[in-house]
Amino acid sequence: MASVAATPARTPNGPGPGEASASFPTVASVPGPQEPEEEGEEEPAEIHLCVLWNSGYLGIAYYDTSDSTIHFMPDAPDHESLKLLQRVLDEIDPRSVVTSAKQDENMTRFLGKLASQEHREPKRPEIIFLPSVDFGLEISKQRLLSGNYSFIPDSMTTTEKILFLSSIIPFDCLLMVRALGGLLKFLGRRRIGVELEEYNVSVPILGFKKFVLTNLVSIDQDTYSVLQIFKSESHPSVYKVASGLKEGLSLFGILNRCRCKWGEKLLRLWFTRPTQDLGELNSRLDVIQFFLLPQNLDMAQMLHRLLGHIKNVPLILKRMKLSHTKVSDWQVLYKTVYSALGLRDACRSLPQSIQLFRDIAQEFSDDLHHIASLIGKVVDFEGSLAENRFTVLPNIDPEIDEKKRRLMGLPSFLTEVARKELENLDSRIPSCSVIYIPLIGFLLSIPRLPSMVETSDFEIEGLDFMFLSEEKLHYRSARTKELDALLGDLHCDIRDQETLLMHQLQCQVLARAAVLTRVLDLASRLDVLLALASAARDYGYSRPRYSPQLLGVRIQNGRHPLMELCARTFVPNSAECGGDIGRVKVITGPNSSGKSIYLKQVGLITFMALVGSFVPAEEAEIGAVDAIFTRIHSCESISLGLSTFMIDLNQQVAKAVNNATERSLVLVDEFGKGTNTVDGLALLAAVIRHWLALGPTCPHVFVATNFLSLVHLQLLPQGPLVQYLTMETCEDGDDLVFFYQVCEGVARASHASHTATQAGLPEKLIARGKQVSDLIRSGKPIKPVQELLKEKQMENCQTLVDKFLKLDLEDPSLDLDIFMSQEVLPAATTIL
Repeated sequence: MASVAATPARTPNGPGPGEASASFPTVASVPGPQEPEEEGEEEPAEIHLCVLWNSGYLGIAYYDTSDSTIHFMPDAPDHESLKLLQRVLDEIDPRSVVTSAKQDENMTRFLGKLASQEHREPKRPEIIFLPSVDFGLEISKQRLLSGNYSFIPDSMTTTEKILFLSSIIPFDCLLMVRALGGLLKFLGRRRIGVELEEYNVSVPILGFKKFVLTNLVSIDQDTYSVLQIFKSESHPSVYKVASGLKEGLSLFGILNRCRCKWGEKLLRLWFTRPTQDLGELNSRLDVIQFFLLPQNLDMAQMLHRLLGHIKNVPLILKRMKLSHTKVSDWQVLYKTVYSALGLRDACRSLPQSIQLFRDIAQEFSDDLHHIASLIGKVVDFEGSLAENRFTVLPNIDPEIDEKKRRLMGLPSFLTEVARKELENLDSRIPSCSVIYIPLIGFLLSIPRLPSMVETSDFEIEGLDFMFLSEEKLHYRSARTKELDALLGDLHCDIRDQETLLMHQLQCQVLARAAVLTRVLDLASRLDVLLALASAARDYGYSRPRYSPQLLGVRIQNGRHPLMELCARTFVPNSAECGGDIGRVKVITGPNSSGKSIYLKQVGLITFMALVGSFVPAEEAEIGAVDAIFTRIHSCESISLGLSTFMIDLNQQVAKAVNNATERSLVLVDEFGKGTNTVDGLALLAAVIRHWLALGPTCPHVFVATNFLSLVHLQLLPQGPLVQYLTMETCEDGDDLVFFYQVCEGVARASHASHTATQAGLPEKLIARGKQVSDLIRSGKPIKPVQELLKEKQMENCQTLVDKFLKLDLEDPSLDLDIFMSQEVLPAATTIL
């Protein structure tokens, strides 16, 4: 008896049933399938900068591919040396710099230097010149107003769009508007991020943000390196060789406890932009202090858990703009919005006197509720993950539900069709089935008979042969053609209609992109402050105070934030550099006594206070500090073609001498040791005397040195501006005991021999070093060691005796005259 089977062919993308789930979120948990969520690999972020310089003013705008936003800086005055522009370049590190081909001499010279900085490889920016006509004011305004921005509703009229953009972009900053126009021209020409898309797909722009540099504290890259604020190390995982680096032991590494990627990014941004804005700093400290209260620990932990679900919203919005949304994006967005609502509800129960809590409670609007409700009621997460495409829940679209019911009811219906088809087939065919294949339609499938060898054997009367697959022959019959006409391509119809619904849902989300962007800004700020509060709680940090009237810093029992984690015990030290007394502190002491740690400790505590963090000290009062300069480690580089001492002078000390003000903090460690001792000492004394000559405008300088002659020879003028400090030690017989405590005074000796003993040098060498050092100090001539001379003479004598004993006097070829002149006489000069 012939078997009859009728099963619709199932593909990996075939439809599947799903159950509706539209319950609204609560603070306690986050919904969604239990499968691991995929946020998607993020492309390396690039920044493209456009700059114009005219009549002493800068106009700057740049595009950040990480969040698809354009940042602009209102027209700002700059010096002819373009220091402000250099500061912007150091901070944002652009991939390319776009400017007008028509430039004055100052900008041309600056760009020439920028292009020739080979030591910046591989990060040296590409310099791109566009015709000056591309930066015209009117054409730039036209580009701005005619742009396709997803955050502007399509329902807005042209006038409303102009008013909306005018509320964001200051059109009275003419240079900035022209820079924005040139940037849009460059983005359209290069098609940044959409290189492989259709030409009608524009570069996604998800927002405009203001970029300012006011009230920032100036810190160069050398300072970040020597203070170990950032420290990159090679990643140990072989799977991350391409990405290359990870954060090592650094200040950023121990404070970075952020739960979301954008919190970590904001913390890094705060570290690169220490500020003098006391209102901003105190607002950060208020949040940290609130979460340090014992009764708020549970709330901090709950908020931290919710922040772990705040994901890369700009990347998802960018994919929506390009219609590249993945299944996982909907799940990630749903959990992000869900968690944002939990953050809002939690912050509404917190004191509204704190600005951050008030902003989250007010600005996390009902648009979030609308987005979460839409996604929860429309998206079938389980079905979407199973089919790896967007699918909707039942009862959303009756037409889709009907087609899915037809598709699910096909097996029993096709069984009847297959039974009727089998009745009309040759009796040799044992069975058949009617199958459905998306994009192809309904086909009659029969097993291949042994007699069917050649292609011509596949022909069956009344059937159209289609293809052979897995020993199955597939045909079109009159009935399958009738099914195609009656039912159509159900699978593709369902997919098309669900894609249309997805597009409508995307438009709803993109229309509310502004609130999602604000969610990310406020959530990342909360994440950073929670991370700083957690570190302050674990490490015992205290809140710093800010005194605008104080020029300098006052630290009581401060600690080095990194060294205290590595040392078994750490001795705290105080520092005070305010007013007109002791502006220049000269610190002497033996090697390894803690001079460098003390300098770095002062710099790090000051830096931490200027980013709004609690600090490792009992008390800290931070005055008006506008810059931190350092000369602690020599940054050697072959590509620079400069000596170590030249780098010390040119890139480190010269910066401090030329730029430090009365509000600057300068840390100098062992300057002058890279050249002749006398010359190095003279240069160190000259630099310090230069600062002392400034009088009340002298910066706050901490100098650590082993040049004791600086004090003994009285190379510095006496006065209240200079204060001498030393690291306290005690000699216990031949041992030297370090107390690592700063006190007033001058070291009596460098105790280099003690350091040499600790390093494992032979005792003979150390004793000889002491002897030579004493002779130099007393002004006596240095003579060779007699014992060493006698040992050398004995060795030469023994060598000469051995040569005599080896002589064969009976050898006729032996010439004694030659032996005496070539062997004996030269050796005698070293013996006698």
